[in-house]
Amino acid sequence: MSKSLKRVIGALEAAGMTADIQELGLARTARQAADVAGCDVDQIAKSMIFRGEASGEAILFLTAGGNQVDTAKASAVAGEALGRADAALVRTQTGFAIGGVAPVGHLNPIRAFLDPRLMEFTQIWAAAGTPHHIFPIHPRKLQRITDAQPAVFII
Repeated sequence: MSKSLKRVIGALEAAGMTADIQELGLARTARQAADVAGCDVDQIAKSMIFRGEASGEAILFLTAGGNQVDTAKASAVAGEALGRADAALVRTQTGFAIGGVAPVGHLNPIRAFLDPRLMEFTQIWAAAGTPHHIFPIHPRKLQRITDAQPAVFII
């Protein structure tokens, strides 16, 4: 088991939740993950990382699988211009590789924002620290353990 997957399991258990990790196989897109999980594509919580231009820090946007982040709206929500987060920043701040960034279990604290579309479901699925693993969670629990602020930042 990878260190990243262990950190996600530890974070979920520390929050009082059971870590019900599911292996995806070769699912690289939200649509493919939804097919494996047997859910709507919008029930996949994508972890999108941007770099704050002023702060230099990674900022996490959790969005429904079928949605795209609007950089201008996301910048307004974050209170600073946003740029592309490179692999080094993502790895340093979160401890995860791009493609498997989990919303929990980060190495360092991260500001997070949540797409309200995710709150319309009783269960959503998020990356579990690898590109090949996901876990189910109630969106309110995800919001609580990530301290993500609900905000409109999609196209």
